[in-house]
Parts: sequence; C-alpha cells; structure tokens
Amino acid sequence: MKKRDMAKFKKLLESQRDELVGNAQKTLSGDIHLDPDDFPDEIDAASSEMNLAFQGRLRERERGLIGKIEQALKKIEDGVYGECESCGEQITLKRIEARPVAKLCIDCKAEQEAIERRNA
Repeated sequence: MKKRDMAKFKKLLESQRDELVGNAQKTLSGDIHLDPDDFPDEIDAASSEMNLAFQGRLRERERGLIGKIEQALKKIEDGVYGECESCGEQITLKRIEARPVAKLCIDCKAEQEAIERRNA
C-alpha cells in the first residue's frame, strides 16, 4: 500500500476512534440512572429501561470497534496495514475503503464466514 493511502487511512481511523471515544465520554458523563418516580406508569419505565439497555449494547459494540481501530493503527505504524492476516496477500483498496479495520482479504473472509456457517 502506498504511503499516501496509509496516511489517508490513518487520519480516517483516528477520526473514527476520536468520535467513538467522544460518544463514550458523553454517555459516561450523562445521568445514567432510572428513577421510578420519573415515570408515570410501567410502560414508560419499561421503555426507558429498554432504551438504556440498547445504549449499553451499542457502547459495547463501539468499544470493540475502538479495539479494532487501535489494531489497524498499530499495523499502519508497523508498515503492514492492508495485508491479509490469513494469506499475506494485499487486501484490495476497495475493501479497505469499505472496511478500514479489515484484517482479511475478501477471499479469506468469505472462507471464514463459510466455515462459521457450517459450524453454526
């Protein structure tokens, strides 16, 4: 991968990471508790609990994505960003543009997904 492309993806990944970290900080600094006296009926309370649980799951997924972004940034530093972890071939630029944290080329990813479907 060209240095210019690596610089572009580094900037993109850092921007995504900063946005995700900012979202997490907003969530943590917010008032994340449910006071039963705030809701006039059980439906409102249940709806609020469901929303809070959804936000928690979303933040957990974002935390996982931050980890993948950090791994991709480390690969950029090491000069191996864009190499498939399975076969060692270069991941296509089109795939990297679609999924900057991709670890596998499209062929290896398709094979991995086929194995997962068979084992499910």
